Amino acid sequence: MTASAFSLSALYPSDAFAVTQGEPVIGGLHGAARHFFCPHCMSWLFTRPEGADHLVNVRATMFDDAGAFVPFIETYVSEKLPWATTPAAHSFAKFAPMDAYPALMAEYAAQRGQL
Repeated sequence: MTASAFSLSALYPSDAFAVTQGEPVIGGLHGAARHFFCPHCMSWLFTRPEGADHLVNVRATMFDDAGAFVPFIETYVSEKLPWATTPAAHSFAKFAPMDAYPALMAEYAAQRGQL
């Protein structure tokens, strides 16, 4: 969906996220995971993952300073291009198990000095 070797998102608790302007629309993929886009330019904005209503993945490129986001975990490395590398501390063949997210989020917050 990105036409790139990388797709950078920032994971947030749903209660820490709100759409403050406009009405995003579901993009071309219609399934259990809901990918929301700008209705005007069709830029991918955020995703509400299947089975994880308490989380939202926000496209890091939507933030004012996207360069401040360094990958902490990488997913779907089973499908990555051989030359595509990141400095992520954690890698998963597919998605991380749901029960791993609280510890991953705590570790990330501690690393960023947000505890």
